[in-house]
Amino acid sequence: MTAAEATPELDQSESLVNPADRAFLGHPKGLGYLSFVEGCERFSYYSMQTLLVLYMVKFLLLPENAGSVLGLGWLRETRYSGLDGQPLASAIFGDYTALVYLTPILGGLIADRWLGRRATLILGGVVMSLGHFLMAFQGLFVFALLSLVVGVGLFKGNIASQVGELYRPNDLRRAMAFQIFYIAINVSVIAAPLVSGTLGEKAGWHYGFACAGVVMVFGLLLYLKARPFLPEDARPAGNTAAQMVKLQASDWPRLAALAVLVPVLAISLLTNQEIFNAYLVWADARFQLTFLGHTLPTSWMITIDATLSFSMLVAVAAFWKWRADRTGREPDELGKMVIGSVFTTMGGMCLVIASATAGTGKIGLFWPVMFHLVNSIGFAHVLPVSLALFTKIAPRALNATVVGIYYLAFFAANFIVGKVGGWYSSMDTTQFWLLHVASAAFGLIAFAVLRIVLGKVLTGEPSRG
Repeated sequence: MTAAEATPELDQSESLVNPADRAFLGHPKGLGYLSFVEGCERFSYYSMQTLLVLYMVKFLLLPENAGSVLGLGWLRETRYSGLDGQPLASAIFGDYTALVYLTPILGGLIADRWLGRRATLILGGVVMSLGHFLMAFQGLFVFALLSLVVGVGLFKGNIASQVGELYRPNDLRRAMAFQIFYIAINVSVIAAPLVSGTLGEKAGWHYGFACAGVVMVFGLLLYLKARPFLPEDARPAGNTAAQMVKLQASDWPRLAALAVLVPVLAISLLTNQEIFNAYLVWADARFQLTFLGHTLPTSWMITIDATLSFSMLVAVAAFWKWRADRTGREPDELGKMVIGSVFTTMGGMCLVIASATAGTGKIGLFWPVMFHLVNSIGFAHVLPVSLALFTKIAPRALNATVVGIYYLAFFAANFIVGKVGGWYSSMDTTQFWLLHVASAAFGLIAFAVLRIVLGKVLTGEPSRG
């Protein structure tokens, strides 16, 4: 789970639906519908995230099965030359997860310029559902991934923007609305491995993927039913020079600083993003998951991670609020990111210790769970805070563009994970996790240096017109 799931709200001059509507926990009915729809979409997405690498390594890419996958041979000759087995699975996973953070930029453009937000979102839901059901046919695997990448691109970003439009700018319920919306995402991330993961590993891979598709279809039907309670599309009539806000001279140093932060953030995210890739392959092969004669699905490690991530987000926010109330001070954004990198480095060391002390036996869950706990504390200090920093510094004229640039860090991180994850089969496992510790340590040093060198640039107020 990542803070990239959080989406900045939009300001509107007035509510586009009934401002007196308080039917859902004191909020408009539209919020309830949007929260459940997003929960369904995220459930389907994280079901795919959880099962994909395990499915490829343990079934699809085995020699007796890989030959039946249409287009895979061509990809192995052109894109994945020389890769096979686990390295090939990691490379495919890396490309898939990278692209789902790139295509939403195109989805937003399609919505703004041509189809409108509602039609684009519905089209995305249909294409995503198709992709999940295509996963039931192993020969259509490549086409299923392409459908999912396109579907997520059309869907993601065109739903959360509607939450802010349910409220007037001075409505104090707005902040709580996004918290409720975010809770729906987190619940889905926790539930997906338990339901789809268990079905995929215990009943059959295609049952897990089909479950994701059914839930996505349910979310799409729910969105169609919600139309009377949702704001209409509000596309700008034109993009004239009079409507545009010009950049000030003071904006350029901030934009340059944010551009430097993107690759640094991408490298620092390596350990966190590896959880869905080589980490699951390692867990499946080496973790002690059998208790009282029953073997737990490997995908449940994702539920442990998601639960701890959500808990630590709440705990860290509460801690800094308590400290600020008591002392009147708390670290700035880069300061918190430095602290987060310390915890991320410590979390990676838990994996190093687990690997180095395991010998030839199974690895108990103490060190893996400690990894998820400590890494989640680092997650809470780096990802939400970095998004807040980008949105804080972004000039009004480029606010949406800067947020898009922020998501490029996740595109780059997942692309790197696709490459590095493939080294798991050929590297010593302890050295493999030491490499991830080094990436977190790089982030720690880089954030500290940036705070010293660019602190004033990144903490000043951007121009607002």
